[in-house]
Amino acid sequence: MPRKRKTVGVAGTTKASVELLLAEDVPAIGNQGQIVRVKPGFARNYLLPQGMATVATEHNRRMVDQHKQKIDKLQATQLGETKKLADSISKYSVTLEANANADGHLYGSIVAADISQTLATAGYAVGPENVRLEGPLKELGMYTVKIHLSADVETEVKVWVVPAATDA
Repeated sequence: MPRKRKTVGVAGTTKASVELLLAEDVPAIGNQGQIVRVKPGFARNYLLPQGMATVATEHNRRMVDQHKQKIDKLQATQLGETKKLADSISKYSVTLEANANADGHLYGSIVAADISQTLATAGYAVGPENVRLEGPLKELGMYTVKIHLSADVETEVKVWVVPAATDA
């Protein structure tokens, strides 16, 4: 008489699927913090040993909910700070000196890095990737440039391009 094999299972399983809580984003399965149902073999052989998921117990679900609440509070705080920064940037105007000919055409051009550097020296944390120019500024004058601080916060800053002072 053959002996029965002892099967090792995962808690919360049925023969068809296992309920897991994802610890990180898994392509085609779900995102971090999401509860998903997968085949027991996939859970046992891949997700659990790799640390990509854990068994969806009540304790783990409560911990994820608490973590999500902390992240939401942190994001709300960051959004408020970003809006304050956008408000102060909109009240500021950048003045850049550049060499130009008599017609007002610049010998070089003003690019996003020049604008962000001037804003950084004024105390605003704005990188060149945040400055949205449609193209380099090649003439003297006043321009309104968009500053994209986050997905939800965008502002504008006035940029004055003036001729460089010459020692005559």
